[in-house]
Amino acid sequence: MRVDYIVAEIGSTTTLCTAFSVVSESINIIAQGKSFTTVLDGDVTIGLKNAISDIESQIEEKLTWNRMLATSSAAGGLKMTVHGLVHDMTVKASKEAALGAGAIIKMITSGKMRESDLEEIKKIKPNLIMLAGGIDYGERETSLYNAKAILDADIDIPIIYCGNTANVNEIKNMFKDKELYVVPNVYPKVDELNVEPAREVIQRVFEKNIVKAPGMDKIREMVNGSIMPTPGAVMESTKVLYEVLGDLAVIDVGGATTDIHSVTEGSAEILNILVNPEPKAKRTVEGDLGVYINSKNVIELLNLKDLKQYDIGTIRNNIVPIPQKHIEKDCSEVLCKKAAEIAMARHCGYIKRVFVGKNSLVAYGKDLSQVKYIIGTGGALSRLPKGREILSSLRYEGKEVSMMPSLESEVLIDTDYIMACAGVLSKENKEFALKLLMKSIK
Repeated sequence: MRVDYIVAEIGSTTTLCTAFSVVSESINIIAQGKSFTTVLDGDVTIGLKNAISDIESQIEEKLTWNRMLATSSAAGGLKMTVHGLVHDMTVKASKEAALGAGAIIKMITSGKMRESDLEEIKKIKPNLIMLAGGIDYGERETSLYNAKAILDADIDIPIIYCGNTANVNEIKNMFKDKELYVVPNVYPKVDELNVEPAREVIQRVFEKNIVKAPGMDKIREMVNGSIMPTPGAVMESTKVLYEVLGDLAVIDVGGATTDIHSVTEGSAEILNILVNPEPKAKRTVEGDLGVYINSKNVIELLNLKDLKQYDIGTIRNNIVPIPQKHIEKDCSEVLCKKAAEIAMARHCGYIKRVFVGKNSLVAYGKDLSQVKYIIGTGGALSRLPKGREILSSLRYEGKEVSMMPSLESEVLIDTDYIMACAGVLSKENKEFALKLLMKSIK
């Protein structure tokens, strides 16, 4: 059988391949196959081929395709370090740009970098270094100082500059013999974020450099289309859905991390008391919250109310990569619910009462009060029986002003586990990506 697209989602533990065919402007899922990821074996294509073999066993014939696309969080994902001027301004904006692109931020500094910072970068060996600092035509010295420090330290890693526009010519001259990407300032004016241009370039750099990662160097032998960081692909799907559904939040509880993506401006009431600006499209990644690789961290956070009929020992002994038995699913659901609750609390902002002459309120962080839909994706929420129930429990039931999703928000599940696939597909055919998403979201 020949299909139009096959999309591979290469995770840290498993590789999922989905085959699609286009018939009369309609795109249909033919089958999904999975296998263990083989990046640690030195060749990710082994796992890819095994996942395709799984599809072939289902359709009982050989599979060929026109285009293969991929998303990846294997080989360490997209590792970045971020360096700006003021932590709550340019550093925050740079961080939002990097996370929204699907990056794993390994280090953040504000102000002039120290020798110890440069040594830490060498240990991390990131895929990309982000340099920012200063509003346009404002402070110039810090980003120029940091750029020179990186050059003097002989750190040969691609650089993305997204700081003060007034420094662009000097930055270009400094890095004329290096891999440099210059994008518009992520914080051009006070209280103004401009993160989307940086996100697009970060994803292009990832695609260019992921093929150099250990175990990933043969990926172009099979993948002839786009390659994106998996979280960045989910963000793209979230933005595509926003155009049709309106304000929404997407939650992905995985084996190693829990990611939340939201696209919403928030309410006018909250905007009026918001201390610092927030991006319309925001992603947070909780690297300590996972239901398998990082299950130990979540287990340590459980309390008696979370445990239900199980004790800690029972839960610990029944956590497996792919739950099959009833008790394994029950125990994974306990961890999934806890991870989702904590991740939502970290993603969402909060309101604080202050006393400055009179009693007043101020808001910090992302406002999700206008979210119409909460969507669950990823293996845990889309495959465990109580995924919908877990998402429903995240809605705010109180009467006080809150930045959490309200009880009026509707819970949906990515039933085909398709959001990462659709995200990378949207880069080549947005119409087909939307059709896939609307079929899957139920």
